Amino acid sequence: MHQSAPALRPRVLHLAQPVDGGVARVVLDLARAQLAAGLRVTVACPGGALSASLRTSGADVRHWHAGRSPGPGLPGEVRRLARLIDEVRPELLHAHSAKAGLAARLAVRGRVPTVFQPHAWSFEAVGGPTAALALRWERWGARWAHRVVCVSEAERTTGLRAGVRAAYTVVPNGIDTTRFAPAPPAGPAPGPDRAPEAVAEATPVTETPPVTEAPPVTGAAAEAPLVVCVGRLCRQKGQDVLLRAWQDVLGVLPRARLVLVGDGPDHEVLRQRAHPSVRFAGAVTDVVPWYRAADLVVLPSRWEGMALAPLEALGCGRPVVVTDVDGARESLPPALAARCLVPPEDPVALAGAVTGLLSDPRLRAALGDQGRRHVLSRHDVRHTAAQVAAVYRELLGGAPAANRGTAQLVPSECRESILS
Repeated sequence: MHQSAPALRPRVLHLAQPVDGGVARVVLDLARAQLAAGLRVTVACPGGALSASLRTSGADVRHWHAGRSPGPGLPGEVRRLARLIDEVRPELLHAHSAKAGLAARLAVRGRVPTVFQPHAWSFEAVGGPTAALALRWERWGARWAHRVVCVSEAERTTGLRAGVRAAYTVVPNGIDTTRFAPAPPAGPAPGPDRAPEAVAEATPVTETPPVTEAPPVTGAAAEAPLVVCVGRLCRQKGQDVLLRAWQDVLGVLPRARLVLVGDGPDHEVLRQRAHPSVRFAGAVTDVVPWYRAADLVVLPSRWEGMALAPLEALGCGRPVVVTDVDGARESLPPALAARCLVPPEDPVALAGAVTGLLSDPRLRAALGDQGRRHVLSRHDVRHTAAQVAAVYRELLGGAPAANRGTAQLVPSECRESILS
């Protein structure tokens, strides 16, 4: 029988795959907050920088060998996870994103209180038969999640409209507002980071760049404004739409510069399409200097739950332009929602919003200030951690899960498809 959290200092097992981008940051922030609160935290993941950061923070990290997407190796991944869960013996399992949620629910099947956090629905990320299969699985697998945690009301609504019947809780994403903060008034000391000409003359790289620790420019330059896009280089994040819009931006502001911060499977394709004013910074260990250097931060996603990059930019006092997808409107204060949201996959609208803000420094400053205050009041990671802790307490206190089913097996046709 599971007892309350204060009595047992329960062990929470987080399961993470992927181990980069926003999912990794959410897992790391939650683990740190839960360790500080006295919980025993274990994280199972395939390794990477996330593992090192978690170990440094004091978490118990277990290696779980698993690919990013479902495939022929899934049965073995599920078996390895089941053995790992038997070793750790957690009081509660928290699975992050579609792949981890799939493996965790197949391995546990409701025997341990299970929290599933989609971080954007899997059936939105794919098309055709794969999307239909993903939707079928999410509908069926919901019975093995005692709680589905969504990062926005829009994400929850998407799940309900798709027929994913579950016990939902909405916990908006949060950021570390002490880390994601405006630069000190005095600004950074002169040094190698202060080299505006490096960006102004940048051309697309011909190979995957090395990790960049800091941007080669700081501060705003009215005659050469800097736009920054932070995110994995992939279809979801929509950098291809931004590159199409960029041609129109340059028609109005020919000295504008664009930096794509991040790496991913679309790097080469995007590089080939990019104007010489676009720089590819690669993966970075610290995105804060890039946010502080930007005049404007853009995230042209095709889908999200609630992206972290806009919240991080606002935390640094920088205005944003984002596409009006799930969670975007909820992440912005009303003034920014009215001025900074554009339709997805609309390069003309995106270019218009970008040029409008780049041409109005006073408006950018006002929106950045409003955004910072909004993040402090609504999206501090401490608020997020407290709301997740409340979910844990409810589940560990023995509250019944309204969505638990009686069947213990996936239908054969669905099982064969997802395990193949």
